Amino acid sequence: MVGATMALDLARDRVRRVTLVDVDPSRLTAAQGQDDRLKVHQADLSDPAAVRSLAERADLVLGALPSRYGYAALEAVIATGRPYCDISFMPEDAWRLHEAAQATGTIAVIDCGVAPGMSNLLAGVAARRLDPCESITIRVGGMPAVPQPPWRYKAGFSPYDVIEEYLRPARIVEQGEVVVREALSEPVLIEFPETGTLEAFNTDGLRSLTETLDVPNMLEQTLRYPGHRDLAWALRETGLLGESPIEVGGVEVIPRDLTCRLLFPLWTFAPGEVDLTVMRVEATGRLDGQPTRLRWDLYDELDPETGWTSMARTTAFPATIMARMIESGVVAAPGVHPLENLAVDDAVVDTMFAELKARGVTYRYEAAPLTD
Repeated sequence: MVGATMALDLARDRVRRVTLVDVDPSRLTAAQGQDDRLKVHQADLSDPAAVRSLAERADLVLGALPSRYGYAALEAVIATGRPYCDISFMPEDAWRLHEAAQATGTIAVIDCGVAPGMSNLLAGVAARRLDPCESITIRVGGMPAVPQPPWRYKAGFSPYDVIEEYLRPARIVEQGEVVVREALSEPVLIEFPETGTLEAFNTDGLRSLTETLDVPNMLEQTLRYPGHRDLAWALRETGLLGESPIEVGGVEVIPRDLTCRLLFPLWTFAPGEVDLTVMRVEATGRLDGQPTRLRWDLYDELDPETGWTSMARTTAFPATIMARMIESGVVAAPGVHPLENLAVDDAVVDTMFAELKARGVTYRYEAAPLTD
């Protein structure tokens, strides 16, 4: 749902040969129909051996796999020494492979989408500008422009990973300590100018930020239209997202598999249906000695000219821009790098924002004084 946009954006440059790989031939045909210069190859990338074989034939690799395959794919690419840029929201801590990547000379930028991704970069910028930086709050979500009951939601990326967000315990930093909250917990209503009231709730989006930034209070929450969170919470608490088989009429059924089979068609965007992405990153601290709040706001919709969804655009473009920075040598240090670690480099930050703006993805920035 995002990988094709990544491949097509890279192919636009006409200076490289781009091959798109997927297990589903219909997806490959659809992508190639948008640009016949795009090469396609069918393969099952849940197999790390297939990933390694393909990576060995490439100059640079981008990953857009469902989260459950992300870590194994990263390990496979690291073994080849090829540069890698990945958007997989994998449950494992990818930065644990930093030394392995250094050993093979692999440049790997992970979690390089919108969130995690741009949220990490902005958090890194905030921690760099504020002295000290006292808090960072990230709120982000993708959703249909016109919500339909009962779910008031459709998935702009792998729906299996949406379910993972609703299950995976959320790491939060409070008073300098990492604490764990249930996913979907502590809901709060927030007003946004373009969408009106949205509901935010805890999810595990801080990830590497809990270890890389010395900020005493950090929180990441997912945004949805009000009402969606309650339905997701009810599914989980009823056991309908469980993975242990239960017997129903003499047949063993995995509740999560049945729920997903029924649910995902309702979460699928119709062709041309407008989606939107909303993100707000706020940080507080002292700027030039004065109490200050920094805020970055993103609001983006489907591009009617290309038909690329907002979630695909806002997630794919950071990865393809980073891939170009790896190609040009702007990012050259071997290792596994989350984006906040690259926020210390003005060339990386300035290039990322300029290239996103050139593609119609704009982050609005403001610095406002706070009273002590």
